Amino acid sequence: MELYVCYGTFGPSDRHPCARAHRALTAAGYRPKVVRTYGCYGTDRFFPGRRAIKRRTGNYKVPTLILDDGSIVNESQNIVAWAEANPADRVQPQPDDQVERRSHIS
Repeated sequence: MELYVCYGTFGPSDRHPCARAHRALTAAGYRPKVVRTYGCYGTDRFFPGRRAIKRRTGNYKVPTLILDDGSIVNESQNIVAWAEANPADRVQPQPDDQVERRSHIS
């Protein structure tokens, strides 16, 4: 699971969408890999991380959550709703060897 954010997950979650998404995921028991994309508003196209998000989603917006199966959840309110509906304790854990192999695929 990868959570693509702007510059980080800092700040009050009521005002910072990336922080809101990250806090919801951690509260649901997840430890997403946080990927900083940098950039904001009119400068997004200048940052490789934002261009990578656009290739996957069609837009430059973050936060974006990419699940292990490749599914994409865009926007903080959708990520929060997904985390609340899918707490980590209900997710089928993978054997360690599968997790290790997957990390070498990307």
